[in-house]
Amino acid sequence: MTTIPVPQRMNFSAVAPRVFKAVLALDAAARERLDPVLVELVQIRASQINRCAYCIDYHTTDAREAGETERRIHQLGAWEESSLYTARERAALALTEAVTRLPDGVPDAVYDEAARHFSEAELAQLIALIFTVNAWNRLNITARTTPGTR
Repeated sequence: MTTIPVPQRMNFSAVAPRVFKAVLALDAAARERLDPVLVELVQIRASQINRCAYCIDYHTTDAREAGETERRIHQLGAWEESSLYTARERAALALTEAVTRLPDGVPDAVYDEAARHFSEAELAQLIALIFTVNAWNRLNITARTTPGTR
């Protein structure tokens, strides 16, 4: 099997270090008080939807380091059909999909289900995490950041 190299367009962190550091700070703030495994599941799922190879690679590695199993990582793309996720995780993943596919809107039922499983403060953190991973996806896709180049 021959791989086709996709050249990186720019090293965003070197070219725009203040912006990069600001997004890093936003990312750190969004993660506060959220379960590290849930954080990685949300970030992987948004990255799958957005087709960000760099972020999928990055967050699957972090998920493993946080204790996530290979089985759950592999089934994440079909989480709705899988029995491996808790009701809380399912609510977070549904919200992730709705916020990531924002032109479709965030249905009341999806938001209400997430609100049943998360306190208002946790829900705010979760929403922040979702829009932050979407920002990372857009940055890394546009810059063509190479997977595996942490």
